[in-house]
Amino acid sequence: METQHSGRSSFSGKLGFVLSAAGASVGLGNIWRFPYLAAKYGGGIFLLIYILLAVTFGYTMIMAETALGRMTRKSPVGAFAASGKGRWRAFGGWINAVIPILIVPYYSVIGGWVIKYLVGYITGHGSELAQDGYFSSFIANGASVEIVFLLFTLLTLGIIFAGVRNGVERVSRMMMPVLVVLSVIIAAYSVTRPGALEGVKYFLVPNPANFSWMTVVTAMGQMFYSLSIAMGILVTFGSYMKKDVSIEGSTKNVEIFDTLIAMMAGLMIIPAVFSFSGGDPDTLQAGPALMFITIPKVFESMELGSLVGVLFFVLVLFAAITSSIALTESAVSTFEDELGWDRTRSTVLIGAIMVALGSLSALGYGPLAGVTVFGMQFLDFFDFLTNSVMMPIAAIATCLLVSRVIGVEQIAQEGAIQIFREVGGGMEEVVVGVVGVLQLEVLEYRLNTEYNVEIRMQQLPFEQLRWVQNDPDTYNLRDLDLTSDTKAVEDMKGNRLLLFTSDWAVRWAETHNESLQLSEFGNI
Repeated sequence: METQHSGRSSFSGKLGFVLSAAGASVGLGNIWRFPYLAAKYGGGIFLLIYILLAVTFGYTMIMAETALGRMTRKSPVGAFAASGKGRWRAFGGWINAVIPILIVPYYSVIGGWVIKYLVGYITGHGSELAQDGYFSSFIANGASVEIVFLLFTLLTLGIIFAGVRNGVERVSRMMMPVLVVLSVIIAAYSVTRPGALEGVKYFLVPNPANFSWMTVVTAMGQMFYSLSIAMGILVTFGSYMKKDVSIEGSTKNVEIFDTLIAMMAGLMIIPAVFSFSGGDPDTLQAGPALMFITIPKVFESMELGSLVGVLFFVLVLFAAITSSIALTESAVSTFEDELGWDRTRSTVLIGAIMVALGSLSALGYGPLAGVTVFGMQFLDFFDFLTNSVMMPIAAIATCLLVSRVIGVEQIAQEGAIQIFREVGGGMEEVVVGVVGVLQLEVLEYRLNTEYNVEIRMQQLPFEQLRWVQNDPDTYNLRDLDLTSDTKAVEDMKGNRLLLFTSDWAVRWAETHNESLQLSEFGNI
């Protein structure tokens, strides 16, 4: 496992972060929750509102939380405390840290349900899964639910024991491509069923007649759940992100990946439901039961339904695992930072919490059915508490921290700064590419403390960048005829770059160096 200079674990690079963060987002929130909410709250109009919220508020929150984690190199509690002392800062950090600790136990119970259904399809009992009353009788059987819950929990903890790179990142790298392929296969099969095109139209084409304010509220809640916002996960993963990885670029990739998988999940389920029921309103309003009650009936009515059932629940299991390890990793990181424990002891502690709280949820529809909290079963209560109460508060706390304490400008700096070294020079000669104007003293302080680099800063800001396209071995960049407004540099991976502060400097460089070919402008 690679560590940063502070000894903190890290992802191997941008791909590791993107797949791990996307794995955190692409979980049951996408495969299970998103389709039934879209079906219930207007189809295409729900999808449109969700996308608008995701690319505005969601994008900003992902950037802010990731930047906060990388800036402080801390899990949520430490990240909030790094900005100074105060009760509300401690509260904001702890509520972000406690949310995944409360979510992952009941999440693992649902993961256990997925294992039960997958085993049922693999062993050829798909017809039983589609029978009326099967799901109710299953979750009422405390022993059966507890066994599959513990199996899912052990699988999650085993991955966490392996570490950030060998566990979280490696599993995400393996599972996410498989998840994408399976979602494409199942969606393609679903939309080609007789009558399914009406479902495609319902899901993709916005109909203003289906709009209600509950559509907006529900889409906002789904955005939090789906993008892993206000769960402490992105702060934790940001703390594992290397300094030469672009936060902005990574955020775009995570959002695109997450939204596409959510849309694929909708195309897997909603057209199939239309094909099965003819768009019956009661079927579309099935809610959480859609995946465990309605979908098995849909598969039972299909040709190759058993095979599709196996592929579908493999997909759902992979999605559930990638999210559960992200939730658990956030909790482990908090215990490591705040208790000073090693990874093994921290993992054992979260494992004990998962078993204790998860067992309440697992048995809540069976032996403990008579015990409720505010009239809700344990699983429903934990879901309501975290999603409807704690996550909005955590999001508000993060927004206040960024806007009133740290400052939006400094968060933007964390996302924009990329460190370069001069070609042929050592790390003592540093050029910094930025977008916009930075506070020089803040920049110098960060470079000194985070990279142990004393800098000589001139001509800030460097606002434009181009890569050299032709073979870098055909000439030495130091031999180019460049103006004082141009700098020949290479990034931390050895890629050769040219930095410009004006458009005329670009034209001048191209005119006076006939063999020089430049790519399009890129953001730094």
